[in-house]
Amino acid sequence: MEEKLLSISEAAKFLEVSIDTLRRWDKSEKLVAIRKAGGVHRYYAKKDLEVFASDLIGLACEWTRKGQELPAEFYCSNSAVFQARLIKLQNDLLQLPQFSRLVSLIVAVAGEIGNNSFDHNLGKWPDAPGIFFGYDLYKRLVVLADRGLGVLGTLSRVRPELKNHLDALEMAFTEIISGRDPEKRGNGLKFVRKVITDNSMRLFFNSGDGELRLEEGQSDIGITRARENIRGCLAIIRF
Repeated sequence: MEEKLLSISEAAKFLEVSIDTLRRWDKSEKLVAIRKAGGVHRYYAKKDLEVFASDLIGLACEWTRKGQELPAEFYCSNSAVFQARLIKLQNDLLQLPQFSRLVSLIVAVAGEIGNNSFDHNLGKWPDAPGIFFGYDLYKRLVVLADRGLGVLGTLSRVRPELKNHLDALEMAFTEIISGRDPEKRGNGLKFVRKVITDNSMRLFFNSGDGELRLEEGQSDIGITRARENIRGCLAIIRF
């Protein structure tokens, strides 16, 4: 059944803003309205308003720290669920012409990070299996998180000399750890780094007490120590 759309006045009430504010957001593409074929009136899908009003980053951060139950729309219990929602991300991006050049890149980066969570924690989840995956195209934001082993826990199995999360992050994003076919362990995050630094994108990646920041044109890896230690990994992609 087709979802009922809210009028601009109903949407304004839902978000507790003025109709003029929604018109400005539509014009600036901060929150793009839906127009029915041949019509001029603005409409909004309730699910889009709910995501727009939510704090995706805060929700993901809280989950990595406390492991509370997630809303179903942001929780991927297995890889198949994640792949289905990744396709939905791609389809939603294709509906917005301003992202046409970046669609495949955004999906590739999100896919690589999400698939890493499942691949590296398979059968080894410390507590909550699965990942957080949410996006808000109006805010140009994709957020992924897991409560897995983290980068250090994963890499220390092949590089036991690694002692801290900062060194593990640097290795993950700069060094090919194994070139054995078909594994090619460690290639994925190097690919992510190249896509981010070659395009109009930014990445924040947190694992344990290590934080990494990347942006277009950046040649060096920006790694710092976080104020607190999280379980697993958190990735914030902006575009």
